[in-house]
Amino acid sequence: MFNLDEVRAKFPILDQEVNGHTLVYLDSAATSQKPQSVIDIVNDYYNRYNSNVHRGVHTLGTYATEGYEGAREKVKNFINASSTMEVIFTRGTTTALNKVAHSYARANLSEGDEIVLTKMEHHSNIIPWQQAAHATGAKLRYIPLQDDGTITLEDVREAVTSKTKIVAMTHVSNVLGTINPIKEVAKIAHENGAVIVVDGAQSVPHMKVDVQDLDVDFFAFSAHKMCGPTGVGVLYGKQELLEEMEPVEFGGEMIDFVNLYDSTWKELPWKFEGGTPIIAGAIGLGAAIDFLNEIGLDEIEKHEQEITEYALEQMKTIDGITIYGPKKRAGLVTFNLDDVHPHDLATALDSLGVAVRAGHHCAQPLMKELQVAATARASFYLYNSKQDVDIFVDGLKKTKEYFGDVF
Repeated sequence: MFNLDEVRAKFPILDQEVNGHTLVYLDSAATSQKPQSVIDIVNDYYNRYNSNVHRGVHTLGTYATEGYEGAREKVKNFINASSTMEVIFTRGTTTALNKVAHSYARANLSEGDEIVLTKMEHHSNIIPWQQAAHATGAKLRYIPLQDDGTITLEDVREAVTSKTKIVAMTHVSNVLGTINPIKEVAKIAHENGAVIVVDGAQSVPHMKVDVQDLDVDFFAFSAHKMCGPTGVGVLYGKQELLEEMEPVEFGGEMIDFVNLYDSTWKELPWKFEGGTPIIAGAIGLGAAIDFLNEIGLDEIEKHEQEITEYALEQMKTIDGITIYGPKKRAGLVTFNLDDVHPHDLATALDSLGVAVRAGHHCAQPLMKELQVAATARASFYLYNSKQDVDIFVDGLKKTKEYFGDVF
């Protein structure tokens, strides 16, 4: 049974005041807060068994390796990968997507091939493909958006053709909250001989993800958006694809044998983890997975849906507000308020202790599609309450009134 008070009590950062007001944190799409259990396990690593992994035979090295590789096993189970060999630790979603674009794309694209994207992508799922296209002569093709910020499978079928080699798509839009039909898109991609690469940064923290059921070829996400530490993330890839790919970073940890004029690589997953890995981060990610599993992803998703629906209802009572995205959405609301610039709005809310995001959200092509320069965004997670929403909405009303008086 989901108990919000018990959940909130596990996050020490929420028990504070900002600018004389109780903190209302509505920016979890940018980064989530961390429960005490995750903070403690990272501290425990540094306090008790800080050591490098894999090559050391001493006791601390053994503990560190067990923690690091144990986290990989937890990730495998969390997303239902078929093997830990398919779980690559990275610095985050951006690095994971870049690994695919540099290693797989550049080796498999030729002039005239096509990479299919959507117009709702985060810059991290656009720029690497632009660079791959520049390097290979491939072309980018974009699936159009409907008025409500969704895509249709008809448009996907029109965009994905025999020329398509890669389909790159976000699972959940960080701006619109749109939940894309990844399983169906993957089927279309595979029918046309293409692979599908999915940005899962906004889905894995909030809903159950089964990479085998979705039948995705590559899937990327970050720990810091799912109650874990910053600076660590995951690239999932089907083993047969990863086996064919070359590393993009070279040095220690990822090698098998080094000679004066050539070298060989370790087996998966280590051939993609050059250098000392993000040990504490991976162990912290493992603790975050334990935390989310204990509460239950189904319960978390249900709670977020209730909070988001309540927020939409309350926000729509405010004159002059524009809300972007579909009716059925993940746990965030992106909006503008009359002629108040989003940065001014965010500053005014911050003065009331309410933290929201303002700007283009690393989605400038989408901002152009929406015909705005910037927006504000409130994003919700398992620790948010209806009371948080009430304080937020009251802050919007006060901000509107203040700027109305000024102008």
